[in-house]
Amino acid sequence: MTAVERHLLSDNTAVGADGMLTVGGCSVADVAAEYGTPVFVYDEAHLRSRCREAVGAFGPERVIYATKAFLCRAMARLAYDEGLLLDVASGGELHVAMSAGVPASACTLHGNNKSVAELRQAITAGVRHIIVDSFDELDRLDMLAAEGCGPTPQVVLRITPGVSAHTHEFIATGQDDSKFGFNLGNGDAVKAVDRARRSTSVDLVGVHCHIGSNVFEASSFAKAAEVMANFAVPLDLPELVLGGGLGVAYVAGEEAPTITQWGNVLLDACDALGVRSRVSVEPGRSIAAAAAMTIYTVGTIKTIPGVRTYVSVDGGMSDNPRPVLYGSGYESFLPRAVDAPRDLTARLVGKHCESGDVLSFEARLPTDIAVGDLLAMPVTGAYGQSMGSNYNKITRPPVVFCADGDAKLVVRRETFDDLLATDIYP
Repeated sequence: MTAVERHLLSDNTAVGADGMLTVGGCSVADVAAEYGTPVFVYDEAHLRSRCREAVGAFGPERVIYATKAFLCRAMARLAYDEGLLLDVASGGELHVAMSAGVPASACTLHGNNKSVAELRQAITAGVRHIIVDSFDELDRLDMLAAEGCGPTPQVVLRITPGVSAHTHEFIATGQDDSKFGFNLGNGDAVKAVDRARRSTSVDLVGVHCHIGSNVFEASSFAKAAEVMANFAVPLDLPELVLGGGLGVAYVAGEEAPTITQWGNVLLDACDALGVRSRVSVEPGRSIAAAAAMTIYTVGTIKTIPGVRTYVSVDGGMSDNPRPVLYGSGYESFLPRAVDAPRDLTARLVGKHCESGDVLSFEARLPTDIAVGDLLAMPVTGAYGQSMGSNYNKITRPPVVFCADGDAKLVVRRETFDDLLATDIYP
């Protein structure tokens, strides 16, 4: 088996004179020695490059970073400083963004079941838009308006366009049976527009759709743009938000459109269909995923003759649940031997008390892998740290941004005392 494909690594990775992988000029071994493992290592310049590419493709104030992909205060500030708005999907995400100095007016609030408290928080803070997802949410906004909670919020209605994306069913959102949005096919979308336009509780400024996550087929985005354009053009609203969901390559052989190519597909389709609204998008994975890798330490190697070899690392489903949830594939390699052949096939597992705690069902690794080796898993910058948990009371890993030879801790490792912070005893 060949070495890991370099295009799966972030932009600013290299092999140092000692043979060790570097990220942003920082030795992975040095980062692991200082901050321990597991650790999320981000290539900061890669993050900035993808943000700038998105702004270049769509224009200023037309790119809204989907913070659910990866959010901490350093990331919120980086995205905002690079000209992106921020898409938050909870009161907690809004709080984190604002605590980084991002104004609420640069944030849009998502969610299919926003609480009254979250809506009040968003209105009081002055978010840019609330993306309304249901008639119940319009009822809640009416109630808040009656209470005098103001100013009147600008809202965008989330429409379910009936477009099925080629992705896992758990992360497909545009099909008719989705839990999200107002269904276009059954007439709910038209009813929602009519109600919002007549309401004094909201100011309707646009419509929105999102067909799913990790979508590779540009044709799916073009179809969604066509459906939404046909719906939106007669409404003549100022905003048309076409969501995110652009996929990234995780394993050898996968290819995905670049952000620029994605922009060309969407904007060309909108131009051809006569869209006059300002077209915005919400990339998350395509900004953050390939920017990071997770560094683990190998702790156990167990060979069962005639069955398989298990390689166990010091993390697992608590820092990357995607293989368990979606069967997602990842590559893995040894930072000390980036270009080495990977002729050993093993099941890469974590340290949790679950047989399903698998990071890679058929990991390709060098045959000389040994206990104590560092092991790298690339393309973990999205939906790893953000979906992490404390299962088995494992402390969550730190996050380190690397750039110009400087490794900067932006999220510290949790401590055992952190596990007790909300535990009231006796």
